[in-house]
Amino acid sequence: MTNYSNIVEVTIEHHIATVQINHPPLNVLGKRVVEGLLVAFQQIEKNDTIRVVILTSAGQKAFMAGADIKEFPTWLGDKHMDRHIHRNHQLYNYIDQFPKPTIAVLNGLTLGGGCELALCCDFRIAEQHVKIGLPEINLGIFPGGGGTQRLPRLIGMSKAKELIFFGGSIDAQDALTLGLVNKVTASSEGLTYAKEWAEQLATKSSYTLSKIKEAMMYGADHSIEEGIQREAELFYDVFQHPDAFEGVGAFIEKREPSFNQHKR
Repeated sequence: MTNYSNIVEVTIEHHIATVQINHPPLNVLGKRVVEGLLVAFQQIEKNDTIRVVILTSAGQKAFMAGADIKEFPTWLGDKHMDRHIHRNHQLYNYIDQFPKPTIAVLNGLTLGGGCELALCCDFRIAEQHVKIGLPEINLGIFPGGGGTQRLPRLIGMSKAKELIFFGGSIDAQDALTLGLVNKVTASSEGLTYAKEWAEQLATKSSYTLSKIKEAMMYGADHSIEEGIQREAELFYDVFQHPDAFEGVGAFIEKREPSFNQHKR
């Protein structure tokens, strides 16, 4: 286990890195958590043995109950508070664009900055007792960690406005219905399911998964014509990689492929 900022713990097993935020009782997104997560993900990206990342938090009370509001009074009226905003966005964008698959295990309250952090991951698994929301409007502010941008892209503009304007929260089953989470599990079982998903993803071509994600992310912010053009470029690129030779060869030879034997 590796510890970052004495608050973010990383465990690596079977090509899977589990990143745990250990900041009880509510695992709020304070400066130390931001710095710890950023360094942890930067180190994970450099480690070629890691193929999938699971992000979760300690305990069952909160995945992350938002930002550390105790820090907010120092932001009020601060003409230079944008440095805090930019640092948070650096973290969120880094995880959003991370080349390896990411799975968030929501094991408690997932509010405000916690919801925004979860939105940056590729998949979200919510335990049944979870509450999810963006309550910032109740403080006279609004989601400033990408929530106004990523949530509408995921669940549609109308429902995103409903959650953000009213500042309420929804349960795990409603989040599943909206497409906000991918799966709902019994309490305490989210990490088990995440590891099962991660083990499956770890058998796929890491190189190809990164190109799939790149194509989808690019397409989300461009016209369909531009997206298809980028897809074609990446598709060509993938066909030059050893994993494509291995995958096609394994299919023809009627055997299981063995990917990730070559460095990217």
